[in-house]
Amino acid sequence: MRRLRNVKIVATLGPASNTYEMIRKLHEAGADVFRLNMSHGSHEEIRERHRMIRQVGDDLQSPIGILADLQGPKLRVGVFANGAEELVEGAPFRLDLDKAEGDATRVCLPHPEIFAALEPGASLLVNDGKIRLKVTACGPDFADCTVVTGGTISNRKGVNVPDVLLPLAALSEKDRADLEFVCELGVDWLALSFVQRPEDVNEARALAKGRAAILSKIEKPAAVKSFEAILEVSDGIMVARGDLGVELPVSAVPPIQKRLIRKCRSAGKPVIVATQMLESMIESPMPTRAEVSDVATAIYEGADAVMLSAESAAGNYPVEAVTTMNDVAVAVESDPTYRDIIEASRQAVRTSVADGIVAAAREIAETTDIKAICCYTQSGTTALLTARERPRVPIIAMTSLRRTAQRLALSWGTNCVMTGAVTRFKEAVVNSARAARAQGYADVTDQIVVIAGVPFNQPGTTNILRVAPCDERLIYATDPG
Repeated sequence: MRRLRNVKIVATLGPASNTYEMIRKLHEAGADVFRLNMSHGSHEEIRERHRMIRQVGDDLQSPIGILADLQGPKLRVGVFANGAEELVEGAPFRLDLDKAEGDATRVCLPHPEIFAALEPGASLLVNDGKIRLKVTACGPDFADCTVVTGGTISNRKGVNVPDVLLPLAALSEKDRADLEFVCELGVDWLALSFVQRPEDVNEARALAKGRAAILSKIEKPAAVKSFEAILEVSDGIMVARGDLGVELPVSAVPPIQKRLIRKCRSAGKPVIVATQMLESMIESPMPTRAEVSDVATAIYEGADAVMLSAESAAGNYPVEAVTTMNDVAVAVESDPTYRDIIEASRQAVRTSVADGIVAAAREIAETTDIKAICCYTQSGTTALLTARERPRVPIIAMTSLRRTAQRLALSWGTNCVMTGAVTRFKEAVVNSARAARAQGYADVTDQIVVIAGVPFNQPGTTNILRVAPCDERLIYATDPG
């Protein structure tokens, strides 16, 4: 399904988007990838959503990506005798391992690993940062705190520890079971929560065994500090601004977002900007002007994808939210300023033959009348490198592997076309010309650029480029062999 934009849209499925008909409407409205939130829904519900997505893809002959978002470890306080208490600024409050019901002076925090890592002066945030505590004294089973920002604390509210690298694995026992389930199911991407260090990503990769690409969610200060090492071992990144905005000052999030997007673009790895992009559309058919500007900013920065969470999962206007995001993307990418910003922020990477080939393809397309860049790819690497260049012309990713086409649904500007396996470069050129015409990117009087790796079907061999006519007769006339 051809889009009139390059940035991709990720839509989360949930109670508001739980039928074949709705999933199809969301895809037709602009959703390229569907997110399965493993925090909600049983395995059977996830299985059924996965089945419906694949059915929509088959019916529309459109490779749709599926992203399974693992929950990660959840840090929560225990319960209160009264259900809730009011914490007053300046008052003392204790967290401990005592399982007795809490009151206005203390509550259980059943996570000894937190106490093991705490130091006096550290901050603890409760209920998405609405309550802030400062540690004054601590031990292996307690933390005495002063209430810095008061408010209502109630049963099982979440706790964030922004100042400390916690000795916790990113994968809980639930995550391990979920990971195996969705990998066997056949998802394309795994989103890994609670990443603090590259070792967290390596652990997930070892368990996935190549069955899904690994996308690291950057939602903790420790991940920001170790970002380059995390990026190196990840296949993609999600800038998860919700938790980032809790654990860091909200004013720090926009520059972090911009910096992370640029690093991902330079590395040629997809990056999603997520959380509260069109939040008001959960209840309103129209977004706020600020939300539209937020989506536009991510697109101007060159993000591969923008994501809807509750807007499409539980909101009253899921199709309208996807349509709005699509319309904003089309408008932004039609703005001449968009190209100026994208090209000014492009970082030249010339460390391999493949880098040189894709850069040359983009330069040729921009200086001559080329209608599209067609890249043959098995692993997806050639298409990702081409997308890193952010060319002005469409990218047609030709692959014989459905799994590769579905993973590339997350990558900027890639329009995936399924094709049979080829053994000769002329076959690749002919197939590319046919695809460019069939998809409406070119006609018989136009030219395209074709890039591939020879020998075929070997990942990482991108080494050949040809400017080719879209008229097959001319292809055979110039290369009759």
